[in-house]
Amino acid sequence: MSTFKEAKEKNLKKLEQFVPIVARVHGKAHPEFYDVHKLFDAICAKIKEAGSETPDLNQEFEQLRQITGNYTVPEGVCETYEAVYNMLKELDKAYQKQQEKD
Repeated sequence: MSTFKEAKEKNLKKLEQFVPIVARVHGKAHPEFYDVHKLFDAICAKIKEAGSETPDLNQEFEQLRQITGNYTVPEGVCETYEAVYNMLKELDKAYQKQQEKD
């Protein structure tokens, strides 16, 4: 399992590309993804604001877990949609693990 910093470095750039695309392509059929997009934007803003520190993302990740049913990929979506959920889940797990240590 990677640290939050490693998970961030591995996934953030891809997520910044993929999340808006998935929202555009799948948003009408999966309106909950618009909320995922908003929460991801909030997470990015907090990460950038925090610099080298770890921001408080408990609320955002909790909401993401609720909205996505713990990152359950809906039927009939593309691989990019699935990749977004998997990367968000990885970030969430790494963040939770770091919180337990701190």
